[in-house]
Amino acid sequence: MPLHRRWSTEAVPPDRRTSWQCLLDDQAGVVSLAQLYTHGHSEADVVANLKAGRWRRVLPRVLATFTGELPRPARLHAALLYGGGLAALSHHTAAEEWGMLPIADRPVEITVPYTCSAVSQPPVVRVHRSRALRHSVVETAPRRTKRTDTIVDLAVAQDSAQQATYLVVDLVSSAAVPVADMRGCVQNRPPRRYRAAITHALDLVAGGFMSALEVEYSERVERAHGIPPGRRQTPVEVDGKVLWEDVTYDPLGVPLTVRLDGRRHHATARVAFRDRRRDNAAELAARSRLVYGWHDVHTAPCAVAAEVRAVLHRHGWEPTESRCRCSGLVSEKRG
Repeated sequence: MPLHRRWSTEAVPPDRRTSWQCLLDDQAGVVSLAQLYTHGHSEADVVANLKAGRWRRVLPRVLATFTGELPRPARLHAALLYGGGLAALSHHTAAEEWGMLPIADRPVEITVPYTCSAVSQPPVVRVHRSRALRHSVVETAPRRTKRTDTIVDLAVAQDSAQQATYLVVDLVSSAAVPVADMRGCVQNRPPRRYRAAITHALDLVAGGFMSALEVEYSERVERAHGIPPGRRQTPVEVDGKVLWEDVTYDPLGVPLTVRLDGRRHHATARVAFRDRRRDNAAELAARSRLVYGWHDVHTAPCAVAAEVRAVLHRHGWEPTESRCRCSGLVSEKRG
């Protein structure tokens, strides 16, 4: 029998076993002391099960009624039981539950009302506090903060305003969270820091930016080197499907596509095939194309800018200035 089903019903009266089993099923075998007493377990019974190794303490006043490692659902429920009835999954944990971030081996993060006595219990749970928790929670199973509030909470927790901006651009775009909903969240629950950075990030998304890499390219390559901003998210039809190119320079009269690839590798063979077909379509359309990753744009923006300018110039574009804000040099072209 699987470990998560080895739950003791010892000392539970027959008429309470059905509700007891439902409780264990709902909470992945994790219960609070208060729930144990409500379902007929005495203090002596709890001590006996702990001594016998059938149960074990996970957090203060929270027990697992099975042996073995705690699976993720059990850890989530344990953290919420510890935080109390108003606690909600938040920050990285809520983002993982929403599918915004990959699941990682880290403490469960919860947010509790400001007056709650729960404190962080490393390495199991990290506790945050909020005075407006009731406005930022959605009653999912298990309970968690809304997608909008989760993104704002993560942004506020970043080490810098720039990191907050990049995180908001990435998550709002990848999770397809409406910008209007995000603006409403910021207005109704103003973040305690980085409000300007978060608002700027939402303006960027509304303007067509879909990733932090696109923002870096705009600021460190185009703006810093006097390259006119390209067109963002240009639709292109490939094999009967509409795909989107990150940056194109057709408004300058130049058939150049710049593709910004933030992935370290192609996630699936299907994605790799799609990109090859997109490359072939560009070649057949006689389009120049350049592809850059995060490392290129972040660590060598001058080299990237030089390549982009070279292709633009080859197609007849003449810059009106030569600028490199990276080195502090600004020189007007004369002639």
